[in-house]
Formats: sequence, C-alpha cells, structure tokens
Amino acid sequence: MSADLVIVGGGPAGCAAALSAAGVGLRSVLVEREAALCRKPRGIPALNNVLGFRTGPGFADAVAADLAATGLCEIRTGVGVTALAPAEDAVTVTLDDGSRVRAPYAVLATGVGPVAPADADWIDAPGDLHLTPLWEADPAGAEGRTWLVVGADRPLGTFLRAHPALDVRLLVPHPPADAYKTEEIAADPRVTLLPTPRLTLTGPLTAEPGGLRADAAFANIGSAPAAPVGAVLGPDGYCPPGLQHPRVLVAGDLRGARYQRIMTAVGSGTEAALRAYYTTRDVPGAGARPSSDARRPT
Repeated sequence: MSADLVIVGGGPAGCAAALSAAGVGLRSVLVEREAALCRKPRGIPALNNVLGFRTGPGFADAVAADLAATGLCEIRTGVGVTALAPAEDAVTVTLDDGSRVRAPYAVLATGVGPVAPADADWIDAPGDLHLTPLWEADPAGAEGRTWLVVGADRPLGTFLRAHPALDVRLLVPHPPADAYKTEEIAADPRVTLLPTPRLTLTGPLTAEPGGLRADAAFANIGSAPAAPVGAVLGPDGYCPPGLQHPRVLVAGDLRGARYQRIMTAVGSGTEAALRAYYTTRDVPGAGARPSSDARRPT
C-alpha cells in the first residue's frame, strides 16, 4: 500500500497531521493501535485550554468526524507497528497484521502513556502492582469516600474542575519536586497534599509513611513516552525530532516532556504534515529537500 504520508498514532497530533495533509491534497494512512481515535481526550471530562471545546469527548468526536469527511485519509485502528524502515526516497511502515505502508514521509505521533508506580524513582512498589490512571477514574464511585491519588500530575486539576460538587477526599502523596504542579488545586478543601520524598506502596490501597489507607487508589504520577519500534530515542526515552531520519517527522507529546498539551500537539502535527508537503515540492523557504546524510543519526 502506498500513500503520500503515513501517520503512526491517532491522538491529537496524528489526527491534526492527517487533517492538514488532506487540506493540501495529500493522501494519508493513519495507523492507531487503539480501537478508536483520540482515546485519551475521550477520558478528559473538562477542557479549559483547547480553543472551541469544553469536553474531551466533544473534541474527539469532532476530530473523528472531520477526518471521515476528508476522503483523503485511510484510518486503520486496532493495529500496531512492528517495523519502521526509512530509506533515501521513502519510509516503509510494517504493521502487526503483516501489511506494509510506504510513503515519502512518516509522522510519528504515538504520544505518551501513564507511568507505573514501580517505574517511578520515588516509589517502592511491587512490579506487578497496577493502579488505574486517574483520568480513567469513575466519579460515580467517589461520593463520600477517600481516594489515594499517587502523584500530583495535571489530571488531578482536571478531575477537580470537572466535578466541583463531588464529595470526595483525595490523599495526594507526591515528590517535593512536583510541588509546582499543585498550585491550581492547593486551595481545594477536598485535597490533602502530602509532599513525600519516598513512598512505599504496601498494597493497592495502603501506603507508607503515615499508614495511608483509602477506599480506592489511582496513579497520577506522570507520563512516559510510547515510542514506536524503529524511532531513535534520546536519553530520556523521548524522540527528539533532530535525531530522526530526515523522512521521519515527530509530532506531539512524543517530542519531549515539556509542552504536553492538546493545543501544542495539534500544532506540531499540522507543522509535520505541512513540512512533508512543502519539502516534497521543494518550495523555497520550506526547508531543504532531505539528502542521504542530512541529520542522519550515526
């Protein structure tokens, strides 16, 4: 199968790349391993930093409808990538169903996933301990209860804004280095912030120090890059654009730990698609046409 652009990842960045590609007449194939596009935004009940949208599901539904209306994007959900092979004139992406997609450029937009407790450097926890991410928590089960929220990452503020009348007590141990993330929720009486240099999870609902106990527990530790096979990783596991093959473009949260927002992901996905469009046409000022040695990792 061939296309003008192959996009790996169907979140905000990947969908923006597909929509922008269609806007300039490029045919794209968008590959997403989940069953639906924009899965993470669908779990965000309240948005206050995305132009034109107030809920994540509303944003996700609009994105899916816009892509379906273009007629220039083939969407393949429920499939993953097993190989990424950039060459002089094209990139070949092999999928786990055995098929291949070949295009002049590939956009990598697989984003990030939640950090597991055992992988956080400030937490001692069994390797098989699983906590549901806070952004997947069902508020219907919170009324009148105490929840242990491990970590003070941004979804905590989103959860509280989305449910301002919810009667819940949140115990939030977090490393002191993350204190800056707590500014927006520090005054909420439902939250007890617990700066903790070292946390030991002795079970799914208990933690030390202090013998913390709760009715339910959720992970809110942060994000880790979900880099696809074949991408060039930096020391932190992210995929800096400058390290990739010239025909591999990185967009969205996969680029680095800073600026992880829906709006920045959309912008970077748009930029990646337009870069592919202009460089294939050798438009002046759009960047040099890729060569065999340009920025190639050694």
